[in-house]
Amino acid sequence: MAGGDRKGAGAARVRAAKEGWEKEVLSPVVSKSPERRKRFESSSGMEIERLYTPLHLGELDYLRDLGFPGAYPFTRGVQPTMYRGRFWTMRQYAGFGDARESNKRYRYLLDHGQTGLSVAFDLPTQMGYDSDSPMAEGEVGKVGVAIDSLEDMEVLFDRIPLGKVSTSMTINSTAAVLLAMYVAVGEKQGVSADRLNGTIQNDILKEYIARGTYIFPPAPSMRVITDIFAFCKDSVPRWNMISISGYHIREAGSSAAQEIAFTLANGIAYVQAAIDAGMSVDSFASRLAFFFNAHNSFLEEVAKFRAARRLWARIMKERFKAKDPRSWMLRFHTQTAGSSLTAQQPDNNIIRVTIQALSAVLGGTQSLHTNSRDEALSLPTEDSVRIALRTQQVIAHESGAADTIDPLGGSYCIEALTSALERKATEYIEKIDRMGGVIRAIDAGYVQKEIQDAAYRYQQEIERKERIIVGLNEFEVKEDGPGKLLTVDPTIEKGQRKRLAELRRKRDNDAVKEALSSLAKACRGKANVMPPILSAVSAYATIGEISDVMRGVFGTYRGKVTV
Repeated sequence: MAGGDRKGAGAARVRAAKEGWEKEVLSPVVSKSPERRKRFESSSGMEIERLYTPLHLGELDYLRDLGFPGAYPFTRGVQPTMYRGRFWTMRQYAGFGDARESNKRYRYLLDHGQTGLSVAFDLPTQMGYDSDSPMAEGEVGKVGVAIDSLEDMEVLFDRIPLGKVSTSMTINSTAAVLLAMYVAVGEKQGVSADRLNGTIQNDILKEYIARGTYIFPPAPSMRVITDIFAFCKDSVPRWNMISISGYHIREAGSSAAQEIAFTLANGIAYVQAAIDAGMSVDSFASRLAFFFNAHNSFLEEVAKFRAARRLWARIMKERFKAKDPRSWMLRFHTQTAGSSLTAQQPDNNIIRVTIQALSAVLGGTQSLHTNSRDEALSLPTEDSVRIALRTQQVIAHESGAADTIDPLGGSYCIEALTSALERKATEYIEKIDRMGGVIRAIDAGYVQKEIQDAAYRYQQEIERKERIIVGLNEFEVKEDGPGKLLTVDPTIEKGQRKRLAELRRKRDNDAVKEALSSLAKACRGKANVMPPILSAVSAYATIGEISDVMRGVFGTYRGKVTV
């Protein structure tokens, strides 16, 4: 009997046995004790079956669709040994107040076993405003660290050896400026740019979709991004030049399938832009990184990471004809879902974060941030941050989940969900392609509207109690007010303004003026903007001054409201 015939005969036997089980075993039980719901659905609207069997795997071919870790299509992981070689990077996202306060938090985390830094910047820094700008009033140091100049960056990384630590910086519109500052600090520490290791988010498309910290219109923004790609390729080769982010798309309310689709659609746009700028795909693709959310639906989340890896490998190999296997890999950082945290009974958030973190580990993440229990109320306290870090360490050292590669691989449920999510994400990407690409889809409001609709459906499910959130819409208790919370010292803003005034007094303002003039010239022409930005930050030009020059040439973007 041929292999296909044997497979068909096996499927027929399973189908017949399943029908017998449903009639003889299942039906009598269900008739007496109905199931909790008539239909169980994932966040992506896919039906979750009562029971998964080999029948749900369809035409799944092990070697074609799963393969082995470290080999195409990377469904089972991007490294041959995964966590048997070394654990994921434990990279806790942190930053608040001024550079000195954040530096203390970073050194505290490193002392407690964190293995990589992740920098949060305040809104003025993200939007290209100095702390003494009227636009920054009341926001300095509130949701991240305030960085106005290279002087602040030097304090931020004081006594932190940049040649040994990997740093991720969540920065987008002003990513070029912060990268230049990081390179300049490295030089001052005696660490050359080619030895620096880390990531800048640098993902402007998701800002137009979900987050809103954009400055320039899409065309000049994409030009700056491809300039960063070229600069990193030649000068900072160990740096991940972009972290293509699904995290904020999910936080805005998308489903898991939408998170995959819109993230990879953005990735397609960046790759195409770099190719159009004259770069060969294999010269930069291995330094692309991704950033995903780990949400509450445990099984779907594990499948989501596997589906995204497989789909990206196929996109890079088949669409872009990349030849280097490293170009096919989807390497990603994960953060647990901030939007899932509740202000009610905040200790429950520890359990939520643990489940979410485990899904990221079982899904094969390369680095991980675990949210703190009090983040629905304030910036996290040191005690809460330590518990969040310990959560990762317990999973790594005590759970055994990291001892074998892709331990849920081969599960009928996980493989069926992986394939279903890949199909649904592919459908979205194909629709975006028909619209002319993701920038046109964003401009038409299509992506934003899809996310808004998904968020509305999710909220309706909570309000109708079709989706139970423990402590929020069920199992409520009367609570005292929150305990000790972290607050940002209101004098931080005054201190930043004072230091800025002193910086402008003591620096060489002629050198600053000359550097900013060179930057304006580069922006007006076709030269790479990174070298003049590096010269400007090295002369202690401020982030606001540099951004104002670029605003003057590129203009500013006004987002569209979708209804």
